[in-house]
Amino acid sequence: MEFFHKATNFPFMATRRVWYTLSVVLMIASVTLFFARGLNLSVEFTGGTAVEATFSGTADVERVRQALEAQGFHEPTVQTFGKASDISARLAPDAKQTVDQVRTRVESALRSVDVNVTVKPLVFVGPQVGDELRNSAIKALGITLLLVFGYIAVRFHTWRLSAGAILALLHDPILIIGWFALSQTPFDLAVVAALLAVVGYSLNDTIIVFDRIRERFEANRRLATPLALDQSINQTLSRTIMTKVTTLIVVVALLVFGGATLRGFSEALVIGILAGTYSSIYISAAIALDLGLKAEHVFPTVRSKEVDSLP
Repeated sequence: MEFFHKATNFPFMATRRVWYTLSVVLMIASVTLFFARGLNLSVEFTGGTAVEATFSGTADVERVRQALEAQGFHEPTVQTFGKASDISARLAPDAKQTVDQVRTRVESALRSVDVNVTVKPLVFVGPQVGDELRNSAIKALGITLLLVFGYIAVRFHTWRLSAGAILALLHDPILIIGWFALSQTPFDLAVVAALLAVVGYSLNDTIIVFDRIRERFEANRRLATPLALDQSINQTLSRTIMTKVTTLIVVVALLVFGGATLRGFSEALVIGILAGTYSSIYISAAIALDLGLKAEHVFPTVRSKEVDSLP
C-alpha cells in the first residue's frame, strides 16, 4: 500500500536551507521559552507532596485549590484525572511541617469541600530525590544519543551520517521541551519516557532512510550525492507518512480520552512524532550532505595487497 498514487520526486536537498532556517527559529524559540518560563516540573523532580482523592460527586477543582490555600499550601496544582470525581494535587515541599501535619492539613482542606471525600495515602518526595531523578533523566538522554552516534558510525562506516542523525534527534526533544515550557503542562517522569520513545521512533525512520541511501550508492556509486539523497527520501516517503499517521491516530485518541494523568505523555508523543517526521525527512540527510557525504564514505575502498606468484 502506498500513500501516493505515483512515485514522488520532491527536491528535498535543494530546499534544505529553508528548512534549516525554520528549524533554527523553532529551536531558538524553544530554548528562549525554557529559560524565560521554565518547565512546570512535577513533584518527582521538585520534591513535595502528591495527593490523590475521590469525591462523592463531581470534583470542584477551584474549590479544592482554594481550600488547600486556606490551609497554608502555597500555589497548589490541582487537576482532575480519570473520572470527574477524582482529583490529584501537587503541593510544594515544606521543611517546617512533619508528614503527619501535612496529612492532617490536606485531609482537613478536602473534607471542608466534601465530608465524604476519600483521601488516598500521600506520596512524599524529598528535594534530594527530585535532584537525583532529574540528573538521571539527563544522563539517560545523553547516553542514548552517544550510543546512537556510535551505532550509526559503525553500521554506515561514516561519522557524517551519525552527525546528521544526532542533530536531527536533538532537534526533536528540544522542540518538545519548548512546547512544555509554552503550555506549562506538568513535566513528569512519563514525559521523560515519552522523550526517549520519540528518540527511538525518530531514529527508526532515519535508519530506514540511511539504508535506502546505502542501496542507492551501491547501485550506482557515481550517482551525485544530492540526487541519491532525494531519491532515497522520496522512495521511503509513503512508508514514513503512513506509519506516522496511523501512530498519530492512536496517540491523539490517548490525548483526548486519556485524562490529565496521561496528558503530558501523550502531548510529548504528538509533538515528537510530528517533529521526528519532519527531521527525518528534511534534516538528517541534509546535514550529512553539507558535511561532504559521498559514496566512498558509505562504501570505503578496500585495498588488496598484491601477492607474488613466485616464492
